[in-house]
Amino acid sequence: MTDATPPVDDDPYLWLEDVTGERALDWVRARNAETVARLTGGERFDRVRGELREVLDADNRIPYVRRRGEHLYNFWRDATQPRGLWRRTTLEEYRKAEPDWQVLIDVDALAEAEGENWVWQGAEVLRPGLRRCLVELSRGGADATVVREFDLERLEFRGVADGGFELPEAKSSVGWIDEDHIYVGTDFGEGSLTSSGYPRVVREWRRGTPLAEAPVVFEGKPDDVSVRAYHDSTEGWERDFVRRNVDFYRSELYLRTADGLVRIDVPEDANASVHREWLLVRTRTPWGEYPAGALLAARLDAFLAGERTMTVLFEPDAHTSLDYYAWTRNHLVLGTLSDVKTRLRVLTPADGGWLDEPLAGVPEVGSVDLVGTDPHGGDEFFLDVTGFTEPSTLVRGVVGGTLETLRQAPPFFDSAGLVAEQFFATSADGTRIPYFVVGAHENRPGPTLLTGYGGFEVSQTPYYSGMTGRGWLARGGTYVLANIRGGGEYGPDWHNQAIKANRHRVYEDFAAVAADLVERGITTPARLGIQGGSNGGLLMGVMLTRYPELFGAIVSQVPLLDMRRYHKLLAGASWMAEYGDPDDPADWAYLSRYSPYHNVHSGRSYPPALFVTSTRDDRVHPAHARKMVARMREQGYAAADVGYYENIEGGHGAAADNAQLAFKWALVFEFLWERLAGDQRR
Repeated sequence: MTDATPPVDDDPYLWLEDVTGERALDWVRARNAETVARLTGGERFDRVRGELREVLDADNRIPYVRRRGEHLYNFWRDATQPRGLWRRTTLEEYRKAEPDWQVLIDVDALAEAEGENWVWQGAEVLRPGLRRCLVELSRGGADATVVREFDLERLEFRGVADGGFELPEAKSSVGWIDEDHIYVGTDFGEGSLTSSGYPRVVREWRRGTPLAEAPVVFEGKPDDVSVRAYHDSTEGWERDFVRRNVDFYRSELYLRTADGLVRIDVPEDANASVHREWLLVRTRTPWGEYPAGALLAARLDAFLAGERTMTVLFEPDAHTSLDYYAWTRNHLVLGTLSDVKTRLRVLTPADGGWLDEPLAGVPEVGSVDLVGTDPHGGDEFFLDVTGFTEPSTLVRGVVGGTLETLRQAPPFFDSAGLVAEQFFATSADGTRIPYFVVGAHENRPGPTLLTGYGGFEVSQTPYYSGMTGRGWLARGGTYVLANIRGGGEYGPDWHNQAIKANRHRVYEDFAAVAADLVERGITTPARLGIQGGSNGGLLMGVMLTRYPELFGAIVSQVPLLDMRRYHKLLAGASWMAEYGDPDDPADWAYLSRYSPYHNVHSGRSYPPALFVTSTRDDRVHPAHARKMVARMREQGYAAADVGYYENIEGGHGAAADNAQLAFKWALVFEFLWERLAGDQRR
């Protein structure tokens, strides 16, 4: 590749960017038919698909809940309710083996009655009364949703004719102010969306009035990622905020007052949030005396008055980073990672400073996720405790009290003989890269599945997967999770080291882990498969084109692959802070060196690859995978070695229900077993 920007007209497969064009879909159907014919029909595929469906539909899965007032809310899918039920119960009932659930919305019944392929995308309940909610439903699993008001007392939707709030399909942002007002960011017509396809304008909409007449609260710039407004309904602390997302990592937070918007003056790349009297600031780069990756606190009123002295609540070190934090009513719970292992602490504002104590009673396993608090209520919290071989346990606690086990997930595979270990590989620049290996020692060297992500400061932590357990581990495979740069495992610097022109470090790290697995005798190149999705799908594409000799099979799911045009496709423009701007010759100079679509060539020895995507993915365009496969086929690579499957539904998750999800993953596992174990369909 040269550093010159190639003309877009050089791309012969632009027609595959027409998502639902008949010519493009005919191509998709033909490729799907090839892959389905080649990978399905055997005994192993049918058995794996059935076992995966059992995992997804199991009645004894944990029904994770979120507290709203006196009720615990849950969304549930199973074999009889593939689209799902939104329901609620009380804590007293939830403690029972068989709780009495009140069904609020039956999505299956709704879809059938309305003739729509509805997929649940969530609901925002009006506080403090909790009598109304704004429900979001998508067609086929897309990010774009329809918004409809639902009455939680009458258990019915309130349409426009009934004075209810309702929005047509769009990538909208909505939030309650009070019973008669909401904030709305949506597609208001020409010029109302950013170049990323998200709302640029937010309005305050009063019930019973035309949306077009709703006053504008804030208007961002066309090249922003998005804007939104929200109301803080905390009793005694009611107020309103506007957030302008300048790019993926930079934002501005404004307090809305009677005199206008007041900017909360923190660095754009820091994350600011407010709870009661407290302003929290999480830094991504150094801010004066405060390091990157710190969590700082100040009283909001004092800060707005010009006081800039902050209390350091957390400061990272070489091994420890801040993973997450959340408020209860009176306490702040911190989750930290120490060499990718979770530790929890509780911070409490008090006279003269903040008390800092460990969260007592939490077992030290692979990871602990904070799955729920209610900062409007008391000091209750819910934790999900899990590990690679330990099924999830849902734990409830109240800060200062003892922990209560509410639910234990069933084991979905036999973990006897399986061990989880952590190793470190050395990348090209000498950086130590941690990774986890799960499997039985007697199966080494053997079929191994390596995965990673390496982007957007997303940390990859240990977790229990019945799908991976059934489809891979229980059949003698070894599973590996790499904590490469680009993620957040060691704080923002771990990510910042590998963005834009330094993105090559992500790929060097992953290649180093692959080589280390072979050096340790865990696997061989021919028996090492890799899999990743979205940004991880881009990672797979780069491994295919830059390091093909390291792998025996590659699965790239809902991937980015055309880095020349990614910013012009769907939400791609929102990621330029991560990858760079292809229209800038300086940025294209480094993007062109790894863009998989531009670096795949005929006559090379590439490992077999399977590309999986979704027609309804309105985040990462399916054309990335379509065009990559079309180009490889044109270059002479056989259908058997360049597989393709596009789910017509499913959104960015590539599946709209459990049946589709089980089918998709059965295809992936069949492909991997066939290629890495050397045994054809059986």
